Amino acid sequence: GEVEGRVGRRRIAPPQVWDRACTCVVVPRVSSVAMVLQADVDLLHPPKELEKQKHKKKRLVQSPNSFFMDVKCQGCFTITTVFSHSQTVVVCSSCSAVLCQPTGGRARLTEGCSFRRKVD
Repeated sequence: GEVEGRVGRRRIAPPQVWDRACTCVVVPRVSSVAMVLQADVDLLHPPKELEKQKHKKKRLVQSPNSFFMDVKCQGCFTITTVFSHSQTVVVCSSCSAVLCQPTGGRARLTEGCSFRRKVD
């Protein structure tokens, strides 16, 4: 609908509300509100999929999104340890091929490079 304010008239989009606690969707032009409560989720033992979607500081137990990984060079098959959110270009020590390039967040692996997550 249209709303009158001090500045003038402006058009407001139909309301749609998304809430993380209960998946609540207000459907425009429908008389009923579709609500799906997540009451069946155990708060002390939440599923790993739901925990991984949350922000790193809002999880039940805080854990970082970053990790170390072993990257195998596609040319000489040498394994190099690389940080997942590396801010510098990482090159292979033996053949000096580029293994990954930095982005704003996670580093982008070069095409053909395989990796595995390092375990503590």
